[in-house]
Amino acid sequence: MLGSIGMPELIIIFVIALVIFGPRKLPELGRSLGKSLAEFKRASNELRSTLEEEIRLEDQKVRVEPPRAEPAASPIQTHSDEPVVTAGPAGKVDKSA
Repeated sequence: MLGSIGMPELIIIFVIALVIFGPRKLPELGRSLGKSLAEFKRASNELRSTLEEEIRLEDQKVRVEPPRAEPAASPIQTHSDEPVVTAGPAGKVDKSA
């Protein structure tokens, strides 16, 4: 973040802030800025850890529960020498060879 800002630029920024806010207000402003940055960093770390935990739980859930196989669409095959028994209307059984 501060890699592209050199020492002369920092001095100019500090002088401008000193003129705008004054010597009494500048330390208070620095403390509040530091607290705000620390709060932002803590919140972003908490969000990151929550997301990583959710991803880890989802991965565990996928590993424990393998995907279910779709039921076969083809009819049940029987041997040709066995009779096929089907139920007709009103529960009547029809045997065909």
